[in-house]
Amino acid sequence: MLGSAPLRNEIFAGNRAVGRIAFTVAAGLGGSRRGRVHEAGSLRVRFPNGNSKAALEAVIVNTGGGMTGGDRFDIDIKVGAGARLTVTTAAAEKIYRSLGPDTDIGVKLDVDPGGALAWLPQETIVFDQARLRRSIDIELARDAKLLLAEAAVFGRSAMGETVVQGHFFDRWRLRVDGALVFAETLRLDGDIAQRLAQRAVTGGGVAVASVIKYPGDDGDAAAVRAMQDRFAGEVGISAWNGLAVARLVATDGAALRRGLVAVLTALDAVPLPRLWLN
Repeated sequence: MLGSAPLRNEIFAGNRAVGRIAFTVAAGLGGSRRGRVHEAGSLRVRFPNGNSKAALEAVIVNTGGGMTGGDRFDIDIKVGAGARLTVTTAAAEKIYRSLGPDTDIGVKLDVDPGGALAWLPQETIVFDQARLRRSIDIELARDAKLLLAEAAVFGRSAMGETVVQGHFFDRWRLRVDGALVFAETLRLDGDIAQRLAQRAVTGGGVAVASVIKYPGDDGDAAAVRAMQDRFAGEVGISAWNGLAVARLVATDGAALRRGLVAVLTALDAVPLPRLWLN
């Protein structure tokens, strides 16, 4: 029967977006160059400055224009010894309402000795009743460098949109020479608006971000704290175990973006992607 549950499930699965990109970057005499590149489904990657002697820039493009329940994206990036790479996205990723299944995103980042990676995607915008499950796993050599920034905005305030219910699960693991140096899991489930309103969570802020710099130290923390008058929201930073971690909370996405730009500028690790400045 057309309305049978197995057939409905098959039709639903057939209409879900599945995307994967995997690529390598190697150091050369003229700078960093892309190596093997694999693209599948609705994910693409472009290299707009492939002839530059600076860090290679990769721009991830979701041709589907957003994600919803049942969609699955996987990203696998390998930065070779001595290579430098900056990764961003062509636009903010949108996570739309789900009727039940999770939206799944899996990110694996691997940086060899002397390599440097800046993972700087634009914001993830979460819509009401969205269900997102994301994991970010990072493997660094001892003398590799990492700058990572991830931002999430719950609802587009400028358009009068709010997030009341949903599921947001975010798992990060960072290892250096195989040893776990940073691990966290954030879970917001059910009444997200109520949880965000709690002082111990965001105090009513709907835009949050985390920044990790490795190696990072007290000098990085001091540089960020010296810019407190430029932050529209709340910003805190700590340094320990060879890395610096900053947290940002703001009332909307625009304020969060301004704070992120200020923090990344203070950390002085890499030039910001051109798409961030448009």
